[in-house]
Amino acid sequence: MLMLFSIIFNYFFALWISALSKNSTRKAVLIACITVNIGMLVVMKYSGFLLVNLNSLLHLAHFKPLSMTPVLLPAGISFFTFHAISYVVDIYRKECEVQKNPVRLALYISFFPQLIAGPIIRYHDIAAQLKERKISLDDFTAGAERFILGLAKKVLLSNVFALPANEIFKTDLTHLNAPLAWFGALCYSLHIYCDFSGYSDMALGLGRMFGFHFPENFNFPYLARSVKDFWRRWHISLSTWFRDYLYVPLGGNRKGKIRTYINLLLVFFLTGLWHGANWTFVIWGFIHGFFLILELLFLGKRLEQLPILNHVYTLFVVVNAWVFFNAPDLHYALHYLKIMYGIQPGGNVLKDLQFYLNPEFIITFLIAVLGAAGVFSWLGTKTEQLFEHRTALIWTGIRYTALLFTLTVCSIYLLSDSYNPFIYFRF
Repeated sequence: MLMLFSIIFNYFFALWISALSKNSTRKAVLIACITVNIGMLVVMKYSGFLLVNLNSLLHLAHFKPLSMTPVLLPAGISFFTFHAISYVVDIYRKECEVQKNPVRLALYISFFPQLIAGPIIRYHDIAAQLKERKISLDDFTAGAERFILGLAKKVLLSNVFALPANEIFKTDLTHLNAPLAWFGALCYSLHIYCDFSGYSDMALGLGRMFGFHFPENFNFPYLARSVKDFWRRWHISLSTWFRDYLYVPLGGNRKGKIRTYINLLLVFFLTGLWHGANWTFVIWGFIHGFFLILELLFLGKRLEQLPILNHVYTLFVVVNAWVFFNAPDLHYALHYLKIMYGIQPGGNVLKDLQFYLNPEFIITFLIAVLGAAGVFSWLGTKTEQLFEHRTALIWTGIRYTALLFTLTVCSIYLLSDSYNPFIYFRF
C-alpha cells in the first residue's frame, strides 16, 4: 500500500510541477514533495532508531521514556523512495518530460528485478525505454547469461563466505583471536561483494531480458586505488544518486574547501544512515568520508605515486570499515577491532582458523579473488577475441554448456540448502 501511495502521490506532484511556470512556486512544490517522500522513509525506517536515541537523552534528563508500536519495515522502501525522488527532481530540472501514463511510472518505481535491492535507476536514464523498447533474442540471451553469472556469485561464492563471516561476527568476543578476527573481516568483505554484485548482475540480466538496459552498478571495486576510486566502482547507482541529487545541489566543490568537506561528510553520513538505522552504519559512512577528505587534502597525490601501496591502503580502509557495517553495535565493532590489532588479547578460541580452511573454502576463495581482480573478465574477453577470428560456433557452444552446467549446480545447491536471502534485502 505504501508503494502504491508513493506512485500515486509522486505522479500527481510531478504533473503539478510540470504545469507550473514560476520557478519559486515550482521549487516550493518540489520541496513539499521531497519532504513527504523522506518523511515516509523516516517514519517507516528510522522511527525506532530516533526513539531509542531520544529516550537516552530523556534518561539523562531524568524524564520517563517514550514508547511506540513497532513499525514493520516495508521491503525495498529505501530503493523505491529514491526512485520516486529521482523522478520528481528530473521533472523539476526539465531533464525529461513528465510521465502522463501512470502505468509507466508505476513500472519505473516498482520494477521487480531491482525493487528490493537495487540498483537505483534514475528516471532520466530509462525514460525513453519506458515509452518504447525492443525485446530481441540477443538481449534475452545476454540477459539470461548475466542472470546466471549473478546467481552463481550468490549461491556458489557468497554463501560459502557467509557461513564463516556470520559465525565469527556472532561469536562471543572472548572466544576470538587476531587471526580469526581478520579472517572474519576478509570473509565478510568477499561475502558482501559477491552477494550484492551478484544481485545487481541478476537484476541487470532480468532487465535486459525484458528489453531494459540499465547502467552498471559495480566495476571491480576491490581494484580501487583510493577511497574515491572505490566509490566510483562500488554501488555506483547509489554514489552517483547522492552526487547528483544531494552533493551537487549543496554546492559540491564550488563553494570553497571547507564547504566541500562539510558536504562530503553530510553525504557519507546519509549514505551510512541510508543502509540502516544503526550508529554502526553512520560510523562506516564517516570512515569513508574521512579518508576521502584526507585524499583531497594531501593523500590523493601521494597515492598516485605508489602503484601497489595504493591498492593495499584502499583495501585496508574498506575491510576495516566493513567491521562497523557488519557489527551489531558500536561496542562490538570497537572490541572486534581491538582483537584484530592485538590491543585486546584473544580469548579461549572455540574454533580456530584451520576449522574453516577446508578444500571447498580454499577453492571458492581463489575463484572469488580472481573474479574480484577481473581475471575471469579479462580471460573471457581474450577468449572471445580468439574465437572471433576462427569458429564462433565453438566458443558459443563452450560458453552455453558452461552456463547450463553452472545453472544446474546452482539449482542443486538451492534445493539442498536452507533459505539465505541477499544482504541488501535489509536496506
